[in-house]
Amino acid sequence: MARAIGIGNQDFEKVRKNNNFYIDKTDFIRKWWESGDEVTLITRPRRFGKTLNMSMTEKFFSMDYAGMKELFEGLAIWKYETYRKLQGTYPVP
Repeated sequence: MARAIGIGNQDFEKVRKNNNFYIDKTDFIRKWWESGDEVTLITRPRRFGKTLNMSMTEKFFSMDYAGMKELFEGLAIWKYETYRKLQGTYPVP
């Protein structure tokens, strides 16, 4: 069965739980974390996934989502033990 494309869906959790078509961009988290930048400016055209990426980052770091590994299992970030331990360990406002 083909996956639905969740056009306009900007919530990472909904995309994963609804099994919508998703291009794995979770390696962004690792690259961003390892860069050590104090400030990151993300500029992309409209409808390029900025909000979805921020939702993904929030769900990854937020203590509210600790223990929700099913959102990230099978994705690029989950290959790294270090990041599996990091998931859900920060207070995100």
